[in-house]
Amino acid sequence: MQETLEKVKETIVEETTSILDYKFIFSDQISITVKGLIFIVVALVITSFILKLVRRFTTRKMSLNDKQKFVTVFGYIRWFVFLIIFLIAMHTSGVNVTAVFAASAALLIGVGLALQTLFQDIISGIFILVDQSVHAGDIIELEGKIGRVLDIRLRTTRAVTIDNRVLVIPNHLYLTNILFNWTENGTETREYVDVGVAYGSNVELVREILIDIAEKQDKILKIPAPGVLFTDFADSSLNFRLAFSLNDSFEARFIKSDLRFAIDKAFREHNVTIPFPQRDVHVFTNAKPGIQFEKIEHTAK
Repeated sequence: MQETLEKVKETIVEETTSILDYKFIFSDQISITVKGLIFIVVALVITSFILKLVRRFTTRKMSLNDKQKFVTVFGYIRWFVFLIIFLIAMHTSGVNVTAVFAASAALLIGVGLALQTLFQDIISGIFILVDQSVHAGDIIELEGKIGRVLDIRLRTTRAVTIDNRVLVIPNHLYLTNILFNWTENGTETREYVDVGVAYGSNVELVREILIDIAEKQDKILKIPAPGVLFTDFADSSLNFRLAFSLNDSFEARFIKSDLRFAIDKAFREHNVTIPFPQRDVHVFTNAKPGIQFEKIEHTAK
């Protein structure tokens, strides 16, 4: 009975060893055993577990904002560490890594060219987090599009627009375009409404009307107080700019609309005219009989 058990044990060990030593041959120089595959998988699992412990240990005393930034940057580092461990594990398992690279050189060049923009996005994402030029919650303007940043990911930044649409912004655009961060200095922004009045209008009255309208708007900040600028003597009008501050730039277009409604109503009540471009047309008739010419002169008012 003992001998039978020993034979069974030896058979199991031999079969197991035979399975573990079975080779997957891809070419004359590239091959890997089942034992090597298991080693690579185990190495990657252990690496993943260690990286999670490192992340938890490092972020345990960080603020929520700093923790979010670290987790994003750590995500980039994690993939780099996985790649290094994978290559080391393959080399340890007996795989000729140099031969693998040589065999796939053409493929790697093609993949590299195809992933060029992807790498730009990833590197740009790292620069954004390190430079801290953009944070979650910031209101940004990029290529004429305005949105509030939701999160900064490995390749893209997601932002929601004023119309509640999600913008998916490739991170490399931050490096190739001018970025306006409306809330870099805080949530307060300065907004403007322009209006023109006819020549001869009482400019002091215009100023008082504009200030009064701005002060009655609940969403306009009292400090700093709204102000009026006399911006230009234009061809057809005296131009003014009403400047005011808001805490939420996403509400600006609605507040500006309310201000324009109020300005139009107040100007009508105080007989202040908002002019529009006008043209005088003069027609001249030639004095010679049978032949007439018309000459049109344009005079701006």
